[in-house]
Amino acid sequence: MSSFGGYRKNWIATEPLFHSQDPLQSAQVQNMLRLYVKFLSVSKKHEPSLCVFPVAFSAQAEDKQRAQRKTVISEPFTLDPVTLSMVSQRSYDKSQASQRLIQAAFLKNDLLRNLDEGEIRSIIACMYPVTISRGCYIIQEGTNGTQAYVLEEGRLEVTKNGIKLLTVEPEGMFGELALIYNCTHSYSVSAQTDSKLFVLDHKSYQTILKQSGLNRFSHSMELLNRVPFLQPLPKDVIMKMSDLMEEMHYTEGDYIIRQGATGDTFYIISKGQVKVTEKKPGQEEQIVLAKLSERQWFGEKALWGEDVRTVNVIAAGEVSCLVIDRETFRDIIDGLVFDCSHELQQSPESNIEFDKDYALLSSSTLRDFHIIGTLAVGEFGHVDLVQLRSNTKCLFAMRVLKKKLILNNGQQEHILREGRILTDAHCPFIVRLHKTFRDNECLYILTEACLGGDLCSLLKDKGFLDECTTRFYTACVFEALTFLHCRGVIYRDVKPENVVLDEHGYAKLIGSRCLKRVEMGQKTWTFCGTPGYAAPEIILNKGHTISADFWSLGVFVFELLSGGLPFSSSDPMKILTATIRGIDQINFPKTISKSASSLIKKLCRSNPSERLGSLKNEAKDVQKHKWFEGFNWDGLCKRTLNPPLTPRVKHPLDSSASGHYSEDSVDQCTNWDDF
Repeated sequence: MSSFGGYRKNWIATEPLFHSQDPLQSAQVQNMLRLYVKFLSVSKKHEPSLCVFPVAFSAQAEDKQRAQRKTVISEPFTLDPVTLSMVSQRSYDKSQASQRLIQAAFLKNDLLRNLDEGEIRSIIACMYPVTISRGCYIIQEGTNGTQAYVLEEGRLEVTKNGIKLLTVEPEGMFGELALIYNCTHSYSVSAQTDSKLFVLDHKSYQTILKQSGLNRFSHSMELLNRVPFLQPLPKDVIMKMSDLMEEMHYTEGDYIIRQGATGDTFYIISKGQVKVTEKKPGQEEQIVLAKLSERQWFGEKALWGEDVRTVNVIAAGEVSCLVIDRETFRDIIDGLVFDCSHELQQSPESNIEFDKDYALLSSSTLRDFHIIGTLAVGEFGHVDLVQLRSNTKCLFAMRVLKKKLILNNGQQEHILREGRILTDAHCPFIVRLHKTFRDNECLYILTEACLGGDLCSLLKDKGFLDECTTRFYTACVFEALTFLHCRGVIYRDVKPENVVLDEHGYAKLIGSRCLKRVEMGQKTWTFCGTPGYAAPEIILNKGHTISADFWSLGVFVFELLSGGLPFSSSDPMKILTATIRGIDQINFPKTISKSASSLIKKLCRSNPSERLGSLKNEAKDVQKHKWFEGFNWDGLCKRTLNPPLTPRVKHPLDSSASGHYSEDSVDQCTNWDDF
């Protein structure tokens, strides 16, 4: 849910940008309708009388849909020494039978089966036992959850709204959604008999996986940096190699390389030792030429051309190697990881509009704005439509956020970070943040007013969009992401609700609390995004980078073309597990062409470094995909391309009966830290 961007719905649909726990009732909605329906209509090009977005909607259905697509932001997680020490030293004795039972439960679970052996051992060690008496509740519907459970003894009953759903038997696991993000339980679990369970808490799970990921990444980077012929490569290229190298495991006597075979793979030993042997003509015995240990490598000639192996390399005990093949290696080194020479070309008109807005707003105070009316109400405050007293034709959106609510919900860091990023984001495909003000109780954010509605409304009305329309909006979103990525910023919440149309019909990304700047060579670990759109590495807590946005862009294209999500269910956990299984398990509807299907599948590769947009040519790979063949990218950036739909936004007929903001101690807010 955005704090800064455009509106999720136009005024006719009146769906609020902020979705509160107590949404507007029917009378309030009708009042808003009467206020704005007078002067706003949205029409399809060449069809002035056609309303694109429906006026009537079912509040109950709307709330249900919104709840399922709500942006989820976990609490910021820092791997501080105290937490790490506490979790790493936490260990509860368990019998071998208990350990095997928990491991079996993990392997049956779609989420936890993806853990490696070391992570499973660490997690099992920190799980603690509890006993539950017959008739007692382990989970109650509607409460917040931070723990997952494995049943060792007894029998449990799962109910929803008092109706029995299923019975949990020993080796069963439940509550795992709470390991990913703070969730509200949608079911109850009670004990039918006296029962014994093992408990896994959210903090321990997150700590173990983050530490494991950081250790794995650090170790592979160290190994790669020790190889002499790789040392001249830039850090971002080494990082991409680290992501793409697979870890292979061998046992005593396994041939890793066999003499005389043709090879295309390079190996770095991450654990164990190997023997290098040679068998000369006429001799039966192999001669041991060398022994190689951890941090040493072999097979590098295969990266430069076809290599006939002249020696054997045999595992001497348990061995683990990082491996990469010739084709993958060449794809990496043929180009830099990200080419930021792709800069947006703005039209002269957009520069003139920016200069005009800047001149009008540079000296303005909060008291210089008339409130025309309230556009939306939400969990942190409301959104007003405002205009300058000195120029009533200039409309803006003013977000009025209550500081107390922000602090109580632990969202200060996310909102301040979003503000810092958007203040500098002067991009024609991102809703602009103009200025901020504050007083003792509220934070006021003045943004561009995009009054053409959002793509979620358009999609709801039409069912799905044609290829031409989808291509245009996807290109707009892609340009916004490219702008952010070049500045090291991840968006993390691409979806139709977060894409709005301006008065010309061009699409813009709204602000989002999911925005985050990540340094080159680093990853971020907080679960952030919308289930159904979130990339697998976010769900699996493996750490993520800008590649997560390319996954979401693929899902975005799928939804616009089909009207539905590839990964969908009424159960959030099923959405997440379907995402982990991947796009290749999805049957594409006939409304998605072969070329569009190709683009989606290349954007939604499970390995982040293999996604289109993350390969050697980065943004150019997406632009040159056959689905975009013939698309006028230059015209899009210069805004000379005709959009598929042109909203016709009328100015208010009567703004004289408007309000104004309080004159009590209001200052311009120039420092985001001065909250």
